[in-house]
Amino acid sequence: MTPHTGALKLETYHLTKRFGAFTALDAVSLTVRPGTVHALLGENGAGKSTLVKCIVGYYRPDDGAVMVDDREHDIHSPVVARDLGIGMVYQHFTVVPGMTVAENLLLARGHLPMVVDWKAARAELEAFMQTTPFRLPLDATPLDLAAGEKQKLEILKQLFLKPRLLILDEPTSVLTPQEADEVLGALREQTRAGHCSVVMITHKFREVMEHADDVSVLRRGQLVESLAVADCTPQRLAAAMVGEGKLVAAAPQRDTREPGAVKLSIQALQVMGDRGEPAVRDLHLEVRAGEIVGVAGVSGNGQRELMQSLTGQRPREGGAVQVDGLGFAARRQDNRRHKVRSLPEEPLANACVGDLSVAQNMALRQFDETPWVRGGLVRWGALRERARDWIAEYGVKTQGERAPIRSLSGGNVQRAVLARELAGEAELLLVSNPVFGLDFAAVAEIHGRLMAARNRGAAVLLVSEDLDELLLLADRIVVMSEGRIVHDVPAAQADRQSLGAFMGGKAHAHEQEAA
Repeated sequence: MTPHTGALKLETYHLTKRFGAFTALDAVSLTVRPGTVHALLGENGAGKSTLVKCIVGYYRPDDGAVMVDDREHDIHSPVVARDLGIGMVYQHFTVVPGMTVAENLLLARGHLPMVVDWKAARAELEAFMQTTPFRLPLDATPLDLAAGEKQKLEILKQLFLKPRLLILDEPTSVLTPQEADEVLGALREQTRAGHCSVVMITHKFREVMEHADDVSVLRRGQLVESLAVADCTPQRLAAAMVGEGKLVAAAPQRDTREPGAVKLSIQALQVMGDRGEPAVRDLHLEVRAGEIVGVAGVSGNGQRELMQSLTGQRPREGGAVQVDGLGFAARRQDNRRHKVRSLPEEPLANACVGDLSVAQNMALRQFDETPWVRGGLVRWGALRERARDWIAEYGVKTQGERAPIRSLSGGNVQRAVLARELAGEAELLLVSNPVFGLDFAAVAEIHGRLMAARNRGAAVLLVSEDLDELLLLADRIVVMSEGRIVHDVPAAQADRQSLGAFMGGKAHAHEQEAA
C-alpha cells in the first residue's frame, strides 16, 4: 500500500491529560485543516505543549483520541507519529554539535545503514537543498552556525523527512525579524502548495495575524476559541487568553520628559564568556536618568554576560563602569550608595534564596540596615509587617509572608522581587528579560512598574529578546551583535526591519564605518 503524501488533516477529540490531580488538558477537540498554518496561543501553563506532546506521542492521553485524515490512530511514541508523517521542531536545539549539517540531516531519519554511501547521500542532500525554502552549507557544523541558522537546521531536519504535518514550538525565539518572516513565509508557501500542514505555538500576535490561516486559544487546559485569523483581532485573542471579565491592560503611559544626567557610563568593557571566549568586546554605553535604554539582539551575543558583569555575577576583564561619575564594582555598598537595583532573568535562581520565606527574600537588601536592626538583632517582626504591605501593594499571590518563595509561581516571584528592588526609590534599574513566560496580568504589572520608575527619574537598562517589548517600553534602543553595540537609535525612530538587520550582523560593518 502506498503511503499517503501531502498535507494531512489532524483532529483531536476530547483529548485529556492529567498529572496526578492536575488536569493539564481538559477534553480538547481541535481541527487542523489540511494545507493550512494553524496557530496555537495561550498563556504559560495553558496546555499548549501538553497538547502537541500528546499528538506526537511523547505523552499518552488519559482520554480522547487523535485522528489523522478522519481515522483514529494510537500514537504511543514519536516513532509512530513520524511514520504517520508528523514531525516536530522543539523550542530547544536537538542538533548534534560535532556533526556536519549533512550528518545531522541523515541522522534525523532514524533508520541508517551500517555503512553510509556518502556519494549517493551527498547527491540526495544536494537535491533536497535545491527544494528547501532556505539553505545551509552541508559541511558546516552547528558550532559554525549562528542561533538563527541552528533553528533553520532544526526545521530542515523535519522537512527532509517530508512531513505531512509539522509542529513548531516557539520557532522564532532565536530569529531576527527578517529571519522569522523568511522562515514562516516559506513554511506558509509549503502549506499553500499542499505539501504539509503546520501547527505553530507562538506568543506573538504579529506572527499569528501575518502568517497563520486559523488560530486556537487554550486557557487552563481548555479550548476557549478557534476561528479563522481573518475573523479575529489581537484584542479578541488577548481577551480569550486571559478570560471573560478580565481587562487586558493598556500600554504603560510614558511621561514626556528630557533625559537627565548620565547615571550609568560603560567604557570599553571587556567580559569573558563561560568557555573563556570574549563575550563583551570594547562596549561603550550610557544610560541617563529618566530614560529606558533597551538592548536588543539575538540570544547569545553577549547580553547575558553584560548584565552579569554589571550586577557583580561575572568579573570584568577590562574597561570601566561608572555610576554617578564614580567607579562602580557592584558591591553591596555601591548598590546602596547609588540606589542600584536589578531584576535578573529567572529571579528565583538569580535573585532569591528558594528555601527562605517571601518576607526574608524581600528583606535581603536592607535587613542589616537601620531601622531594621536594633541592639544587633534583626527586627523580623517589623520586616514581616513590611512584607505584608508589599504583598498587598504588588498583588503577590502567596499563602503568606512566611511561605517559602519557591512555592510561588513565576509571575509572583517577579512581583516579590520587583517590590524589593523598587523600594527606596531605585535610581538605576538593571533588568533582563523581565516577563519571559509570564501571563498577561504579570506582564502588564511589571511593564507598568518599570515605566513608573522611568517617569519619576530612574535610569533603566532593559535587556530583552522580545523586540515588541523594547519598542513598547524603551526611549532608546541599542543592538548588541558579537559582544558589541552596533546600533543606537531613538525608539520613536526605530524600524523593525533595520533593527533586525543589525541583530543579524548584516549592517555591522556599515555602522562601524559610520562610527
